[in-house]
Amino acid sequence: MRLSSGRSLRIVALTAAAAAGLAACGGSPPPAAPPPGNQPPVTAEASAAALVPVKLVVPDGMKEGAFEAERTVLIPPGWSMSVFSRTQSARLATWTPDGKMLVSRPKEGHIDALTPNGSGPAESDTLIEGLDQPHGLAFDGDTLYVAESSRINAYDYAGGKATNQRTVVDNLPDAKSAELGGQYAHALKSVAVGPDHAIYYSIGSSGNISEEDRTANPERAAIFRVPPGGGAPEVFARGVRNGTGLAVAPDGSVWTAVNHRDNIQYPFNTGFGEQQGSQLGKVLDDYVADHPAEQLAKLTPGRDLGWPYCNSDPDVQPGVAGTAYDYSEPKYVNDQELNPDGSKLDCTKLAPVEQAMGAHSAPLGLNFATLPAPYGDGALVGIHGSWNRQPPRAPEVSFFKYQNGQMAGQQTLVGGFQGADGKRWGRPVAATVGPDGAIYITDDSAPATYRLAPPGK
Repeated sequence: MRLSSGRSLRIVALTAAAAAGLAACGGSPPPAAPPPGNQPPVTAEASAAALVPVKLVVPDGMKEGAFEAERTVLIPPGWSMSVFSRTQSARLATWTPDGKMLVSRPKEGHIDALTPNGSGPAESDTLIEGLDQPHGLAFDGDTLYVAESSRINAYDYAGGKATNQRTVVDNLPDAKSAELGGQYAHALKSVAVGPDHAIYYSIGSSGNISEEDRTANPERAAIFRVPPGGGAPEVFARGVRNGTGLAVAPDGSVWTAVNHRDNIQYPFNTGFGEQQGSQLGKVLDDYVADHPAEQLAKLTPGRDLGWPYCNSDPDVQPGVAGTAYDYSEPKYVNDQELNPDGSKLDCTKLAPVEQAMGAHSAPLGLNFATLPAPYGDGALVGIHGSWNRQPPRAPEVSFFKYQNGQMAGQQTLVGGFQGADGKRWGRPVAATVGPDGAIYITDDSAPATYRLAPPGK
């Protein structure tokens, strides 16, 4: 097991199994497994409190499918976890002013409302239906924003109903856009609202390394901002391959968690591991497994996260097989395939992202929250796990401590969704804290939502 070094806490290895997913890294055949004994680190840092195996509580009537067998999760000592609902295709979530959990279901075109019922299963109703791949959800007071694949809608929310639908942003690119020919790898959109009532939304890349996205109209692989009170959307940040995770921190800063690219070419004119001679420009399975790092970045007006010309590189010794990894402020490396000489984008002028995660982690939902000690204030990220990496990244819920505007390193809050044999029974998408202080997790694979309860909750 290799350990990282540097300012971040140290990364520990977990093993996982690959599976396909809606917003995971896209589109190429899986690389072969690295040779035994050269298994790179997979997920997160040592947790603030060591995790312990606990039986997942599954209410009667919910024990079919993934829960026919008893499941064990890894959670903090003294915490408990139970199945809250068996919601199909559960993706992103938010809480209504009257204490219901809204969950987007892109496959069905629904927004469901889950009403807590003590510590038992939720009562489920459809709040909105007939939508086109609804994904991101955000409240601004009593106004609900819903991100469909081609538009951002607003609704008035009152009395358990969403009414007065109006379109805030229209004609967003998706698979129906003529210029894309029915192909769009990352059509799902996310939405967040700032304290000044500005609206932020994501437009993912159309493919793995589709550089034409940077010059498209509207630009793809970007985060947009709609000014308070409305107006024309403007690019807020670009080079964001697939910023599915999108959230506003309590201090008003905007953050994104990014699904980065696949099958990166080796960018150094050296050998790599047992491969002698220059490997420049080759797609090496061992290198692809850990490059480029997935990004967790604070967005400012005009910031560029580099895709597809610059890649976040976590190597302590760049290009050296078996090096330790530092995921805090990883430096950029020129993409050998599209920007080998830096002529398309000077990667040295890009500010490193604040934090990163192992390649192919597939971070999806991002929410800020305050958890009980020893965690405190931080960001919750649903790690969907890789679909094409060997050994695969394990699904989990991660926590990143956030203090004084600084994002600390990754910690595993919930694990255990994969066995030692690499088989998965669940894939978390997002986690959000409810009015009762419990953490609610969506899983589009099991399928289910879960209630993770700290002691006394």
